[in-house]
Amino acid sequence: MAAKAASTLARRTTEPRSAPRIDWLRLESQLCFALYSSSLAMTKLYKPLLEPLGLTYPQYLALLVLWEQDGIAVGSLGERLFLDSGTLTPLLKRLEAAGLVRRERSVDDERRVLVHLTDEGRALRARARGIPRDLAGATGCTADEVAGLTGHLQRLRARLHAAPASVSTAPIPASHTPAKDSR
Repeated sequence: MAAKAASTLARRTTEPRSAPRIDWLRLESQLCFALYSSSLAMTKLYKPLLEPLGLTYPQYLALLVLWEQDGIAVGSLGERLFLDSGTLTPLLKRLEAAGLVRRERSVDDERRVLVHLTDEGRALRARARGIPRDLAGATGCTADEVAGLTGHLQRLRARLHAAPASVSTAPIPASHTPAKDSR
């Protein structure tokens, strides 16, 4: 029995495999669509969790950063969230109107605007504490799987940010040879 298993294993590791043929023009083959539709589904799950806190998903993300680093410069907050000032400024104005943050000019450099949590903004952290656990549970993934997926996506994001502006000449890895269109 052991010899047969060893023989089967040897064949599996020595027999050449043909790479799967992928039709790159199918929606299911698009990495961008898998990321986009997963992001939509994740944001949809957040909505009922954030509603009792009076937050939108982007506001929640901004507060996550502020709970880590209160008094951060607006520019640094935008960098952390990958948001430009045209998107970030209205978001911060809404958080300020809700009494969760305050913006003030830096005493060291008046060109810099710093964002500080108010007491109410700091207190909201305790009410939000269960949200990551609830979302992780909704994914059906273990904690290790969630951590692994997060790490993979962070590395992908870093590669995408480092990619040249024009990717038209980027080669497709040989292990994923496109299939011929069957139409």
